[in-house]
Amino acid sequence: MDAVWMLPLLLVLPLLLWTSSTFVFYFKKCFYVAYMMLLAIIAIPICILKSGGRDIENMRVIRFLVSHVKYFLGLRYQVSGWEHLQTDRPYVIISNHQSSLDVLGMMEILPDRCTMIAKKELIWAGTVGMICWLGGIVFINRQKTSDAKNVMSDAAKTMLADKIRLWVFPEGTRNQNGGLLPFKKGAFHLAIQAQVPIIPIVFSSYSNFYLRKEKEFKSGTITLKILPKIETKGLTADDVTPLSEQSFSVMRSAFMEISSQTSQSNGPSTH
Repeated sequence: MDAVWMLPLLLVLPLLLWTSSTFVFYFKKCFYVAYMMLLAIIAIPICILKSGGRDIENMRVIRFLVSHVKYFLGLRYQVSGWEHLQTDRPYVIISNHQSSLDVLGMMEILPDRCTMIAKKELIWAGTVGMICWLGGIVFINRQKTSDAKNVMSDAAKTMLADKIRLWVFPEGTRNQNGGLLPFKKGAFHLAIQAQVPIIPIVFSSYSNFYLRKEKEFKSGTITLKILPKIETKGLTADDVTPLSEQSFSVMRSAFMEISSQTSQSNGPSTH
């Protein structure tokens, strides 16, 4: 009897996926969240058995398990500048931040011994929060500047002692309005304090396939451009602002360039 009730649903689902862009939007969003939580359930015991608990090496497991999710969402990545990540040194990666889909781009190119800095609220995101903790993600309280500074200071010491890399979103929040939001200074204080280079990475605009307000989520191509490193050796706290401005300038230029190229490769937008 249950199978009889399921039959209409199985018939209607393909029709809605074919005819309703709004349904596709919510279907893909719900699938993405649910599937990532499922993958986290799988990853948690693997990470505990492999590393015994919280360890940056668990990011290898996460990277492997997440690498195929892009195919279900109809996303492809074009990456340039791989050579800029080919160094044994610790460094700080900074990138623009458009949506939770950025995680898939991160996993596409995530270097070994690299984790990220994220808002503390993420730790409460069910199984995803648990796997983030196991992966060594550094959580900060964005509402308390003093706490955030202490975390960044500890992170700088850990980078040098354990030779790790940290990925930071300097905009501080998601931005789908085109361009880049002004950068917060934490990532630059971190890099200068540790005297490690900054490697900017730019995601092209998602606007040709993902429009949150218009409820549109199509297949699409994302260009990831890894830019040359920006050295911080010899810089001091007085250089944080010019370093931030320099990074913003090169990333904004790259964003405009690759977003234009991706727009042409994906065809004309309907919006």
